[in-house]
Amino acid sequence: MQRVNAFLTKHLWAQLVLAVLAGAAVVQLLYPQGSFGAVLIRTAFMSIGAVGIAVVARRKERRAAGSTDGLISLDRRLRTGDVPADPGERQAMRKLVDQRLHRTRHRKAALVFLAVMFVTITVLTGFTAGPRQTVGLAVLTVVFLSWMAYFSSLQNRRLRTMDAALRGAGEHGPTADTARPLARRD
Repeated sequence: MQRVNAFLTKHLWAQLVLAVLAGAAVVQLLYPQGSFGAVLIRTAFMSIGAVGIAVVARRKERRAAGSTDGLISLDRRLRTGDVPADPGERQAMRKLVDQRLHRTRHRKAALVFLAVMFVTITVLTGFTAGPRQTVGLAVLTVVFLSWMAYFSSLQNRRLRTMDAALRGAGEHGPTADTARPLARRD
C-alpha cells in the first residue's frame, strides 16, 4: 500500500485520471443509455475546476516540502505519526501541517453542505427519474458521505496530533516524547 500511496503522491495525474474514471463509471452505472466514451469525455470536462484546484494545492504543498520526494516523505511520516527529528524536515512538516490545517478549517461546514446537496439531489432524482437512479444515488450518498466523514476526521486528527507534537518540541529539536513515532489511532 505504501508503494501505491507514494506513486499517487508523486504522480498527481494518476490521481486525477483515477478520479475521472471512477466518476465516469458511477455515471455509467446510474445512466447506462450513453456510451462510456461520451460519459468519460463529459466527466473529464466537468472535472476541469477540480483538477485546477488539485494542481494549485499540490504546487503549494510541494513548495512547502521542498520537492516532490520531500512531499512523499512528509506525507508518509504524517500518516504513520513519525515526527521528524531533522530541523529542516521539521520546518517543512510544520509548513505542510499548517497549510493542510488551514485548508481544512471549514471541514464540518463543508461536510454539512455536501450532505444537504447529496440528499437534495437524491430526493429530486427520486421525483424525476426511475428507481435505478434513485437507489444508486442513495447508495452513493451514504457511502460517499460516510467515507468523507471518516477520512476527514482521521486526517484532521493526524494533523492536530502532528501539530501538537511539533509545537511541543519547540525550536530546540525533539524531546523524549516527540522523538519517537506518535501512537497510531487508525
